Amino acid sequence: MTSWLRKYCLLHRVVFTVSVTALLTPSLSADNGCASPSITTCNECLYRGPECGWCFQEGFLDGAQVNERCDIVANLVRKGCKMEFIDHPEVIVEVDTTQSSVQVTPREITIQIRPGSEASFILAVQQLDRYPVDMYYLVDVSASMQDNLDRLKSVGIALSQRMKEYSSDFRVGFGSFVDKPVSPYINVHPSKITNPCSDYDIQCRPAHGFIHVLPVTENVTEFTRVIQQQRISGNMDTPEGGFDAMLQAAVCQSEIGWRPEAKHLLLVMTDQPSHLALDSKLAGIVVPHDGNCHLENNTYTQSSNMEHPSIGQLAEKLLENSIYSIFAVEQVQYKWYEDLIPLLPGTYLGKLLPKASNLKDLVIEAYKKLLSDVEVEIVVQDHQAHRFQFNITALCPDGSRTQGRGKCSNVRPYQRVFFNITMGMKTCPVMEEEVLISVRPVGFNETTMVRVRPLCRCGCSERAGCLDEGGGPACDELGAAADCKPAGANLECSGRGTCVCGKCACDRSGLGTIHGKYCQLDDFSCPYEQGLPCGGRGQCVLGECQCSSGWTGESCGCPTSSDGCLSDDGVLCGGRGRCVCGRCQCDDPRRSGQFCEKCPLCNGSCQSHWRCVLCHLSYGLSAMGAKECNTTCSSTVHYVDDISGSTGDSSKRCLYPTHESCHCVFQMDSMQGITDILISRHPECFSSQRYIPTFTLVFFLTVLLGLSLIAGLKFLLIQRSQTPGESTIAVYHVTKEKSYVPTPTEKMITYRREQPPEMHIHVHKMPLNEAWQ
Repeated sequence: MTSWLRKYCLLHRVVFTVSVTALLTPSLSADNGCASPSITTCNECLYRGPECGWCFQEGFLDGAQVNERCDIVANLVRKGCKMEFIDHPEVIVEVDTTQSSVQVTPREITIQIRPGSEASFILAVQQLDRYPVDMYYLVDVSASMQDNLDRLKSVGIALSQRMKEYSSDFRVGFGSFVDKPVSPYINVHPSKITNPCSDYDIQCRPAHGFIHVLPVTENVTEFTRVIQQQRISGNMDTPEGGFDAMLQAAVCQSEIGWRPEAKHLLLVMTDQPSHLALDSKLAGIVVPHDGNCHLENNTYTQSSNMEHPSIGQLAEKLLENSIYSIFAVEQVQYKWYEDLIPLLPGTYLGKLLPKASNLKDLVIEAYKKLLSDVEVEIVVQDHQAHRFQFNITALCPDGSRTQGRGKCSNVRPYQRVFFNITMGMKTCPVMEEEVLISVRPVGFNETTMVRVRPLCRCGCSERAGCLDEGGGPACDELGAAADCKPAGANLECSGRGTCVCGKCACDRSGLGTIHGKYCQLDDFSCPYEQGLPCGGRGQCVLGECQCSSGWTGESCGCPTSSDGCLSDDGVLCGGRGRCVCGRCQCDDPRRSGQFCEKCPLCNGSCQSHWRCVLCHLSYGLSAMGAKECNTTCSSTVHYVDDISGSTGDSSKRCLYPTHESCHCVFQMDSMQGITDILISRHPECFSSQRYIPTFTLVFFLTVLLGLSLIAGLKFLLIQRSQTPGESTIAVYHVTKEKSYVPTPTEKMITYRREQPPEMHIHVHKMPLNEAWQ
């Protein structure tokens, strides 16, 4: 067995194992795409998805609806259906090893696949050292290409000599193009049609879409003679009809003379971009290109009737006919063709120097680069392409992998490239016909044919009991109808079904399945977790959760594995707890975290020894307690009457709360990493009288602060009550006149003494600014 075949068989052994495992592992999703009340047949069940199976076992879920026969395979087994009675078509990949090939292996593959499934296979491709080569020159002969055409007349022989170093048999051919010979691409004046260069007193040939001049030949002298006979032509617009000519050169195999065993090189020389599909509407041409050869007398006859081909259509024809394309363009149009290259497989773009001085080196470099790149393209029949999807991974000789398009570069002769191709079928073909798919290495004349046989029908239809319904004797032939009541029951079918012909037909419930001989069983009377029966990690059968592999518990909420409790060093809960229901339960209540690694209170040295102190206190600080607790404590503990005088630099005084208002005093002494604890036999209690002076002082300070704030606020209110600028100054006038009458701005103040006379003081109010004047 060859090495690639060993890799192929090994890969498919793995794929098969994965598929079987997937069948036996229940879905953890709450959405079961196989369960639907509308399913009544096996075929309808298989259309639901690749995970669905149909149980045709007689008596399965006695009394339940027929749609209960469709479910995930693991669920059917759990419900009691044996594997031999489950219709679940598997993907089968068969490789035809009878057809030998040097470059592409294998040549034919047959795949049986059902909708929604995937199948994988490996394709091995290798380049040879020296191929026969057919190169066809396709040259733009518009007037601007005169210098390049002159250069081509002298380069043919030199290029043939150079190509003999890389090819065992080199042949060349020639064809020319300009543009579609219709308005507005050319001037349709009669004199311009025959000679587009008449304004310049130059005799030019008429414009043409494509003319095949010379089939590929090994006669280089004939090639040189034909080139020397070529004349330029002319057109009016800038783009040329290069794509029209390329498609004809690709599909006209016999006319061009492409050899089946040779590498096909199509060298396109131009200084302008090409017209694309739909450009021809300017000339009133609306018929799409049919992709066929239309050469008569070596001239393309449908240039005036059919549109330019699309890029996709051109790429398909180049791939179909195993043609490498080489674009030799000038600097001005290099960017336009650079954007085009990713759309055309097996294409090389080279920059043509003035007068095509580098044409020989450009062709050699392009040929070496094209042969060192190995990639594959997949071709599906147009009306079936939407039903399939593909993923390609290339395994290159240097050990690298490329996904997506699948391409390896810098591949040397006789090095093999392996392509791992995964194909998925979305839907079944309408007639369930065999679909042909071609896997084509770009530029190779060998392909791999993949025959896809859809599995869209149930095999159980050919066996008895596919639907497990009908075919039995009629009710009148059964004699007395069997009793639909269990012993001691008053309701037929447990009140959840109908008695038909002596058997219970159970009701349909939106909560789950009701089944059993007397409809006494269901699969939804189980504990819920996170809104799902059995937490979505098991199946509810007969009122009890049957958990999936790796789960346990009443509601399947606990994983059986303790992997989630292993810390980074592989220790269970970091050695500080136990694994309970997949989570760490810490031994120390102060600890938390996934692996009991967090303990904010453990960082303080006092709190870390509270547990040890508590042990000694529980024994009343007795000798027996010291003996018992010292065996469990990490530190050595001694009892003292007073520790106030034994405090040193390495000592720390700590308190342990024993009861209200009292603490146990202990001291830690650390010497060379060893901790000794001294516990005082006399607890330290605090009297409530110690707090009276403090309370009294705080009370008076609070009252004093409050009074100060009130006084300050009152002072501010008085200041704000006076209007700014209206302050008054009292001017006192002393007079003894009794007849004086005060003005509205004056006030009479009378002072009475023991002896008359009276003295009157007049207070006159005036604005502040007047008083100072």
